[in-house]
Amino acid sequence: QVQLVESGGGLVQAGGSLRLSCAASGRTISTYAMGWFRQAPGKEREFVAAISRSGVSTAYADSVKGRCTISRANAQNTVYLQMNSLKPEDTAMYYCAADPSKGYVGLGTSPREYEYWGQGTQVTVSS
Repeated sequence: QVQLVESGGGLVQAGGSLRLSCAASGRTISTYAMGWFRQAPGKEREFVAAISRSGVSTAYADSVKGRCTISRANAQNTVYLQMNSLKPEDTAMYYCAADPSKGYVGLGTSPREYEYWGQGTQVTVSS
C-alpha cells in the first residue's frame, strides 16, 4: 500500500504560479499511474491531470490545458503539478491519487479508477 502526502498549496494572486508536490511512501510510485484531482466546496471532485507509470502518457482537463504540467520523478517517489496563470476558479482542495491497475502507458481520468488518495493541499487564488 502506498501513502501519499501533498504539499505546495497556498494563497496566490490571479496570474501567479504554484508547484504542487505529492510525496509517496510505502511503495515505489513506478508501479502506479498517478493523477491530480481537485474539489471546490459544494462541487464534485474533478480530474485535473494524470501521468502514466512510464511518464510517456499525460492527460489534462480542458480547464487547465496549457496552464498546468504534470511530471513524475520515480527515483524521488514524487509527482508534481506545475500550475501557471492561475485563475480564481482554480481555487480548490487538490488531491494526489495512485492507480495500480494501469499498464506502462495507461492512465485514468475518473476518480473511481484511483485506489489511493492523499489528504489534499488547499489552493486559493485571489482576484
